[in-house]
Amino acid sequence: MGSRVWLLAVRTTVVVVTWRGRAHIESCLDALAKQDRPHRILVVDNASDDGSGELARAHPVGAEVLRLPRNTGYAGGIQAALDVCGTPYMAWLNDDAMPVPGWLGALEDVLDADSAVAAASAKLLTSTGEVQSVGVGLTRDGHGIDLIDGPVFGFCGGAALTRVDALRAIGGLPVEFFCYYEDTDTSWRLRRAGWRIVSVPAAEVVHLHGATANPGSVDFHRWNERNRLLTLLRNAPLRVAARELARFAVITALIPVKRVVPDAANFRVGLRLRVLGEVLLGLPRALRRR
Repeated sequence: MGSRVWLLAVRTTVVVVTWRGRAHIESCLDALAKQDRPHRILVVDNASDDGSGELARAHPVGAEVLRLPRNTGYAGGIQAALDVCGTPYMAWLNDDAMPVPGWLGALEDVLDADSAVAAASAKLLTSTGEVQSVGVGLTRDGHGIDLIDGPVFGFCGGAALTRVDALRAIGGLPVEFFCYYEDTDTSWRLRRAGWRIVSVPAAEVVHLHGATANPGSVDFHRWNERNRLLTLLRNAPLRVAARELARFAVITALIPVKRVVPDAANFRVGLRLRVLGEVLLGLPRALRRR
């Protein structure tokens, strides 16, 4: 970096949450080394057992490593970083994401230009250049979906820049989610508090989708279904949240009598009953967060 860049104050902590990310953590840090804005890098190691944290600590980019005693998921890792963040901005970045040069500068410029913007979502691309996400949308039944163009409802937690004071003002992350929907829930609460969220297509990131988590796994469907319902209970009008919870329960009850059931983990009765049990256990806390 040129000497002019280092005259700028460090305003962003880039948080990379990793768990068993040995295969790609170095590529992520290599990409961060090419950014043209000064920044702090904090790798949150979710009790990896494959040496991911050690690789990050030894990388020449000079990342700090915060090793947690247990795996707290993506939500818990981001919250752990938020607890110690000393910069006004905090970037969320998956450990299987590689920002292109200029990524951080494009995001910082947007937050600098508008004090009402609490979060700026980057453009996530596949390794072959297809757009994965420019931010999160919300369907009528409360599903968070990745958008590939247009205005966004929320930021995609795979690569985004957020205001630290805004996150703290709304109570931080929903750590009980572990992973999935933590970005949708956080975006919703930011909007309810009067903040804006925007998409920044110029801030590009190559994302190896699924390298860290298996999108078709039983755990994926469990977290996805549970956290969608909890997000609604925490944020949506109560009639919408109640309707979707009832719909989930009715579909679960009907599966054993249906002749044809989709061959997917989220249509397994056992998984759905577990989701319902976890949602009911989390109901008092979710309602308190409304």
